[in-house]
Amino acid sequence: MKKLSYIILGIIIGALATYYYCPRQIDDGATEIVKPKGVITPDQAMALNNNWTKYRKAAVDSAAARQGREIDDRSTWWSIKNIENYIAYSKKQTDSLGYTITGLRVYLGVYGENAGRTKRNLTTMFVVPTVKKAKDKASMNPFAFQDEDEEDCEECEPLNEGGNGGGGSGYPN
Repeated sequence: MKKLSYIILGIIIGALATYYYCPRQIDDGATEIVKPKGVITPDQAMALNNNWTKYRKAAVDSAAARQGREIDDRSTWWSIKNIENYIAYSKKQTDSLGYTITGLRVYLGVYGENAGRTKRNLTTMFVVPTVKKAKDKASMNPFAFQDEDEEDCEECEPLNEGGNGGGGSGYPN
């Protein structure tokens, strides 16, 4: 009986030591939100939009007019859910290719002659993941001081087919 009490006492001391000395994650529901780098004010966004209208709209719309359209698209819209799904999809895809995803790059593109009547030769935007080649952290190479610059993932599938961005925006003129 005396040995059993020592075993029970040992279990209690072990449980208390584990409780106090092992790290634990506390989720109180208050995740810290950090303002991303590059966030601008609505007034700055309006100025950028007005500058685009002043310096680019006539040229872009005249190119659209040559294709039989009154105006060309000037924005693209994706839902938050679609963006979140694309980020998760891109992370999985880049991991399987041996890359580490570093960001997303947005490109302007133009649909070609064979895109169909509603898209032919009009502007689009698409998103491509940027990556760095995944490297082992325990490298024996003494000269590996810097990571290579990020680059577009040419093997990854870009995101396109957003909405035309119309309706509800206060920016276009």
